Amino acid sequence: MYYLMIVVFVIGYALIALEHSIRIDKAASALLTGVIVWSLFVFGAEDILHINYEWTLNKLMNSTDVVFAQFMEYVQLNQSEIVKGNETVDEIANHFVVHELRHHIIEIAEILFFLLGAMTIVELIDAHDGFSVVTDRIKTNNKVKLLCILSILTFFFSAALDNLTTSIVMSALLKKLIGDKNDLWTFAGIIIIAANAGGAWSPIGDVTTIMLWIGGNITAGNIVVSIFIPSVLAMIIPLIIMSFRLKGNVTRPEGILADEERSTTEGERKLVFALGVSSLLFVPIFKTVTHMPPFMGIMFGLGFMWLLTELLHRKKSPKAKSKLSVGRVLAKIDMPSVLFFLGILLAVAALSSAGHLNELAKYLEVKMGNIYAINVIIGMLSAIVDNVPLVAGAMGMYEIGPEVAGVSYPVDHEFWEFLAYCAGTGGSALIIGSAAGVAVMGILKIDFMWYLKRISLLALAGYFAGAAFYIFEKTML
Repeated sequence: MYYLMIVVFVIGYALIALEHSIRIDKAASALLTGVIVWSLFVFGAEDILHINYEWTLNKLMNSTDVVFAQFMEYVQLNQSEIVKGNETVDEIANHFVVHELRHHIIEIAEILFFLLGAMTIVELIDAHDGFSVVTDRIKTNNKVKLLCILSILTFFFSAALDNLTTSIVMSALLKKLIGDKNDLWTFAGIIIIAANAGGAWSPIGDVTTIMLWIGGNITAGNIVVSIFIPSVLAMIIPLIIMSFRLKGNVTRPEGILADEERSTTEGERKLVFALGVSSLLFVPIFKTVTHMPPFMGIMFGLGFMWLLTELLHRKKSPKAKSKLSVGRVLAKIDMPSVLFFLGILLAVAALSSAGHLNELAKYLEVKMGNIYAINVIIGMLSAIVDNVPLVAGAMGMYEIGPEVAGVSYPVDHEFWEFLAYCAGTGGSALIIGSAAGVAVMGILKIDFMWYLKRISLLALAGYFAGAAFYIFEKTML
């Protein structure tokens, strides 16, 4: 079952990649993959956990065999309840798998609630024509100039906010600025690269960088100084290459309303845009002050915007008010994309709990040994599986008192700095390799294979350029 889990994951990944060719929605493939992989974990728990269902509890506790470490930790922590319930070894194993699933579903739910909250705020701004505050001021239609402006905005906005929320906001802006689908997707591809690059050098810009920062592996000032230039290269190299390919002007989307035809006043548009963006920017501040997960900050922002718009339109007719309400906005949220996110994160979580990713980490340490090579490979792998468990595995291996790698690295060591860069930017190589990519894929309906053919090599060029600069700086200068 251990290897069958990998086979099912690969098949599911292939179905997602070939979504448009086989005409099966990626959400269906992702959900089935996630559920089947976890089911295989349940059915194969005896072999995967290296236990025997015929053992007694006493035999399990005193076994000299190589029992799955996380399982033994679970048994020891819950020994009193297990003894009281007179549970058999197979029941304990089943409960362990369910415990792991529930542990992961909490983390996944936090991401999904954050995604839903951010998408709703963005859609609420859009319903009020709030993005016209920005789009009306972007006068250029030249493709190269427009791409440069949007990429640089994304890069710094991602560092101040985070790459997921930034990609959602920029996707909404792109729909207002570009009418042609091919141009829209091309710009979106570079935006994904810029969002991930911008998030890598900021302690609050990417979930993996946040993990390293909160875990005490890096400090905020050091990561900014060390990773900024590699991150700039990861963004600027694809941008330069693409600027030679783009010619002419973009076609603005049809149906843009004149000011007098809009359902909101200029004051309302500016107010909703300013407070909506401020609500998004408030999330990292909320997290820092309260130490609660980011989804709580985004829910606070959504609640605030909901109350604001209710008060703002309370005197309008029910028909006019309904068009601008959160209830109407929620109907526009792309739920298949949210469910796709759920499925793919469930599948990766199963591989993490069953030990596949930990085995991969051990293999890299044994075969590679070099910290730069290990991190470059981790970055490449983050385009295939979620970078969160990969970074979590690396943190577990190399933190103080490691049991796997046999070495530990202090705060702000080159390993942690380079891990932040590689895990943050490597996911751009595939559109489902990062939260930003998944969000943009769902919002703009970008085809996996199209991204692979048109954007992946650009992302890799930037990734390796930034990596090469960092390695050269640390080893040669």
